[in-house]
Amino acid sequence: MAALIEACKRPDYPAFVDKVISDRSDAPGLKLALDMGINAVAVERKDFPSKTQHEAAILDQLTLNSHPPSTPHLICLAGFMRILSPDFVQQYERKILNIHPSLLPKYPGLNTHARALAAGDSQHGCSVHFVTEELDEGPVVAQASVDIEDVDDETSLAAKVLAVEHQLYVDAVRKVLSQRP
Repeated sequence: MAALIEACKRPDYPAFVDKVISDRSDAPGLKLALDMGINAVAVERKDFPSKTQHEAAILDQLTLNSHPPSTPHLICLAGFMRILSPDFVQQYERKILNIHPSLLPKYPGLNTHARALAAGDSQHGCSVHFVTEELDEGPVVAQASVDIEDVDDETSLAAKVLAVEHQLYVDAVRKVLSQRP
């Protein structure tokens, strides 16, 4: 998120961040966004009796107080560890990006670093993909890989992947927006 906000400050970058939304009020990204001058809000799951109502509140936040008032052209997920419902995804089809810590289609879901190590892979990485109704199965926009070394464990591998995620997401957003009419 911070890498995207920083990229959006550049005059040659084709996007701006209007709002940061988290499903956790203690998410460090909320404070960071506010410190960077970005509107930020928590819409906590526990405050709603159902997933449908929670997602409706998120949808409301996507357009509430936006500057200028409009529907988002692109929603970028980062660390949002919830599966969006088909209804939510369909409302923003081909407008929701996610960054995932694996070279999709390998290792959708959780524990990707452990799974890559257990499989004896020599490469691991991350993917930016469009969100679809199926978990981590949307079309891949961009990928970046890192070498897995004999000394790597889950922590060191996660750090390597995180280091390339930041630039990959910035590049992927630019790519997606440059291909739009």
